[in-house]
Amino acid sequence: MKNELVVKSNALINASYSLGLVEQRLILLAVVVLREHTHNNELDYIAFNRPIKISAESYISTFGVSHSTAYETLKDACKTLFARQFSYKEPRERGVAHKTTRWVSDIAYVDNSATVEFTFAPAVLPLITFLGEHLTSYEVQQVAGVTSGYAIRLYELLIAWRSTGKTPVFELAQFRARMGVMDGEHSRIEALKRRVLEPAIQQVNKHTDIIVDYEQHKKGRTITGFSFSFKPKKAKEVKQIERDPKTVDWINEVADSDLKGMSPSQAILFAEKLHRNPAIVGEWQGGYDDAKNKLIKQLQEPQYIREYMQYLLACEPPFEPKTLGFKP
Repeated sequence: MKNELVVKSNALINASYSLGLVEQRLILLAVVVLREHTHNNELDYIAFNRPIKISAESYISTFGVSHSTAYETLKDACKTLFARQFSYKEPRERGVAHKTTRWVSDIAYVDNSATVEFTFAPAVLPLITFLGEHLTSYEVQQVAGVTSGYAIRLYELLIAWRSTGKTPVFELAQFRARMGVMDGEHSRIEALKRRVLEPAIQQVNKHTDIIVDYEQHKKGRTITGFSFSFKPKKAKEVKQIERDPKTVDWINEVADSDLKGMSPSQAILFAEKLHRNPAIVGEWQGGYDDAKNKLIKQLQEPQYIREYMQYLLACEPPFEPKTLGFKP
């Protein structure tokens, strides 16, 4: 599976909404598709808000679900996603606007092609395209194994703070809203923890690239909120093999002694792709931003090209050794 990147504005990450698992997965795939069209400068796709198409095969291959159930669950999601809405804050010259919008303007399931087609509501597009600095991104594969909508929401809330590895305190009402817990649902704190918080943490720890823990905050004996701390999973130990610098690697057929470091622009490009990989940064100190800056420096040094070769070749698009990593 490709390491497709999901990019959302922090306003959307912090929005209040409730989506089922299949609905969330459809939104994630649609964000990836729209980002690809934007990256390819197919701006008419956005300017005219053309329908996004998600095939059942794409859904099945990304999330590893059964063919026998995928088609019916996608049909059901089409029926419910149209009615879903979310609330978010939008800065204005004077104060803050509290907005509510639907996710989609229209949606359909096409039987013959087993495809979901939908158009994002106009208010949604600025929250997922042409974003500046206030954004959160992650590879869709990080939540591909997650089977809880609450776990996806928790993961997104956490990685918005990946530069520090810890969140502020989410007051109870704020946490419930951002996790998509409906009013009157799991109203007792014990139920909220048992049915929402703890299962979501278990899934994040099991299926994603981070390990998370949480702390309860109280006033007297009453729990008033939660905060979270997290870190990348530790990389598995890899035995280092001594190599003759004249050895020719079967992958690229070029001797180690011919390698050179990347240019600064190339290093920035591939550091962006690698800095969240736990196999590389799992035991490093600091947050993801620190890891990216360290990789930018390392990738400009010849010895690290060989060390990270297997990960570079797995990037999408892949690293091309014969054009990027060698002396002229």
